[in-house]
Amino acid sequence: MFSPKIIMGTFEQGLMYAIMVLGVYLTFRILDYADLTVEGSFTLGGATAAILIIGGTNPWLATATAFAAGCVAGFFTGFLHTHFKISPLLTGILTMTALYSVNLRIMGRANVSLLKARTIFTDIKNLPGMQTIGVLLLSLLTIIILGSLLYLFLKTELGLAMRATGDNELMIRSLGVNTDGMKLLGLALSNGLVALSGSFIAQNQQFADAGMGIGMIVAGLASLIIGEVIFGTPNLGRALFAVICGGIIYRFIIAIALQLGLAPTDLKMITALIVIIALAAPNFKVKISALSSAGRGKETHYANSK
Repeated sequence: MFSPKIIMGTFEQGLMYAIMVLGVYLTFRILDYADLTVEGSFTLGGATAAILIIGGTNPWLATATAFAAGCVAGFFTGFLHTHFKISPLLTGILTMTALYSVNLRIMGRANVSLLKARTIFTDIKNLPGMQTIGVLLLSLLTIIILGSLLYLFLKTELGLAMRATGDNELMIRSLGVNTDGMKLLGLALSNGLVALSGSFIAQNQQFADAGMGIGMIVAGLASLIIGEVIFGTPNLGRALFAVICGGIIYRFIIAIALQLGLAPTDLKMITALIVIIALAAPNFKVKISALSSAGRGKETHYANSK
């Protein structure tokens, strides 16, 4: 069904999108903050990296700048919430809407081509023996490093304060923690990771598009839920592993759907169905367990009455 080339390409894309899923995890699970900025900051990362690269900037520096741009976008969302007391959902919508115009301003047009341009992936492919596995290796190393750094950060005192802010904001505030600062930091890091993912995707597909971030929040949530349902989240390390694997599995599900002949225009509907199934799965599991227990109880009662 899949050629080795398609499998490798899907795995590479899954690793790149997993960076975005880590950012979604940081807001939705750690901070308990419904942040819709993702759809704008993903495109922001791709647009920033692309326009700097075609302008002659070193692609590694352009990628780092894309991360910084995402951090600024996330900080702005947090600022609206913490200083003006606007609801989390609305702050994300406002920033996402504003970023659409910002991204068009950055690119100057609807899309920017990176064909024949020097990117981080062309650099890695030029190394000896990296022509075939360069993209995969760079993506794998990036997600391992980012996942490890995020794990170590969330184990620090600052990281624990951020986790506590999401779990019980009133309690941790009573202990003297600046919860507004935690939200600002978390949203900045989250959208920085999302923008970094966007810069990777833009350089890999060799173009940045004003609409490349549409549906990213749903894709991120789908990946997050898939990983949690399959691998579970008994501890932080397992949760981060599940998040990364969820991003990869989601891309393979999309690839399978395309191989089965479904139109690319149906992918958003498929994503929505995946989220619905993943969210409903735990409820079905509970109901099935309850029915099984009830059945065993009736059998035991019948055997005792005999």
